[in-house]
This record gives sequence, structure tokens and C-alpha cells, in this order.
Amino acid sequence: MKLTMAVLPWVIIASLLWAGLFIRPQPVGSTIEPAALENRDQFYGLARLPGGELLASGSYGKVLLIGTDGTVSRLPTPTRNTLQDIAAWDASHLVAVGNDGVILRSTDSGKSWTQVQDVPRSAVANKLNRVRVAAGGLAIATGEMGALLISHDFAQSWQRLREEEDVAWNDVAILDGGHLVLVGEFGRVMLGNVNGQDWQEVSAGVDASLMALNFRDAQNGVAVGLEGAVLQTRDGGLTWQVVDVGLHEHLFDVAWLPAQQHWFVTGALGRWASGDGSDWHRGILDERDLSWHVRALPVDGGLWLAGADLGQWDGRRWSRLQP
Repeated sequence: MKLTMAVLPWVIIASLLWAGLFIRPQPVGSTIEPAALENRDQFYGLARLPGGELLASGSYGKVLLIGTDGTVSRLPTPTRNTLQDIAAWDASHLVAVGNDGVILRSTDSGKSWTQVQDVPRSAVANKLNRVRVAAGGLAIATGEMGALLISHDFAQSWQRLREEEDVAWNDVAILDGGHLVLVGEFGRVMLGNVNGQDWQEVSAGVDASLMALNFRDAQNGVAVGLEGAVLQTRDGGLTWQVVDVGLHEHLFDVAWLPAQQHWFVTGALGRWASGDGSDWHRGILDERDLSWHVRALPVDGGLWLAGADLGQWDGRRWSRLQP
């Protein structure tokens, strides 16, 4: 008995050592794939493909494809950085931009993505807030530290349009003839062109940061920003008038609805406002769901909104896309 008790600890140690060296654990069952859409997700960009499918970009490097039948699938991307915006030239060519200066491009409808190398960077900050595209492979991305980047080849290569500066450009409108209108922090508005020349800063009449703008034609546009700021121009951005739409919450995006001939603005706490430029009315998407939204994409029958969640608004009812 004494001999057994003396040897037993060494037997146990030897057995554990042998198991650690020679026994390999084997997986049991199959790997659980996370759902494409999860409650923790936040989305910042929306784009529509010619066939009617939608693309949504957001946190964790996610890009979702929302089919015309409502099915949701996740497209694989090579980054975990938050993607702040996404755009499509056609059914094949796509671009997405986001945190840490990441730019992704796809030539096969998003089935595969490539991270663009040699993107101009700042030593201070590199978040890209928005990307706008136009015919012929033109793309312009805006972001922190004065980032204003341009591509002429469907996002394969990028150059600076302006030198780095201590301001965040939040959005850009590409108008006829290559004219550009930039909006950013502290109510700054800048006019220029795709050649990077003839820059002209104009007064917006507000100090609040401007977050987005949209034009329904070369002359008529609306910009929105923090503290309920809404501005309107009728001369291509040369002059701006402050519009009171009855909101004081932060506003993050503006869209033109051709069918209704109305502007639509969206922002914090589920607030929205809509109007033709002179007559505006406002409301809340859902009293039970005061989520923020940073993108509004017009579609047949209403809009898709992206932010703390994804969903559709038909002017009367908010339908959140469920995980």
C-alpha cells in the first residue's frame, strides 16, 4: 500500500504528460456560423445595384447584400475596420471606404473585395467618411485631416485633390462639368473641381459642422448638419440660406425623392423632416425606437435608412430589418 501511494503521483504526472504530448483534441460537431445581421451591428453606408439589390456597409468590416426578396447575406471582406460608406458605379464595380483610411474595391458585384494599397495617408488621422462616384470610374472620398482623395479608374489608384489640413470633410457633391461642393466641420463649404483647381471657400451662415449634402440638379441642393442645421442653395453652392425645419437634433443625411419631389433629412433620435424646399413637415420614425440614422437611400415606395439599425420608411411606417 505504501509503495502504491508513493508511485501513484508519478503515474498521474506521467499520464498527463503523455496525454499532453500525444493526444490531440478533435472537434465535435460543426462550426456555428454567425448570422449575417446581428443586433450589435451598426451601418453607415447604403448603395443600390441596378437589379434592385441593396448593399449596406458598417461595423466589423461588414458588407451585407439585401436581396429584392428580403434575404440578407454577408459578403466577405478583407478588413475588420468599420466601413463608413459604400457606392456602386454599375452591377459589377463597387467601392467602400472606412476607418484607418481603408478603401476596398470589387469588380464582381461584391463576391470578392480587394483592399487598395498606397492610399495617401496622414500621420494624424485617416478615417474616411464618405465616397461618391460618377460616370467613367470617377470616385471621390472625403475624411479627416482634410482628406479629399480622387480616383479615375474604378478605385484602383488614389491621389490627393487638396493638401492635408486640420478639418474633416464629411461629404462632397459631384456636379455637371466636374464641379465639386465640399462640406465639413465648423460649417465650412468649399467649391472646386475634379482637377483640384479654383478652390473657393464660401460662407454657409452657420458654425455647426455640416455632415451631408445632396443636389437634385446642378443648381439646387440641400446640406444638413449638427444641431438641426439645414441649408439650401439655388446657385450650385455659391450662396446658402438657413432653413428652419423645426428640428434641433443632429442631422446626418439628406436625400432627394424624385417621385414625391421632396427632400428628406434624417438624424438622431429617429427624427426626420421632409419638404419641397419651402414647406417642411417633421416627425419621428417610431416613438418606441429612437435610433439614429446616418444614411437615407431613396427606393421605390420610400427610403432605406442605415445607422443604429437598418430598415424601410414609406412615409408612414418604419419597418426595421430584423436579425
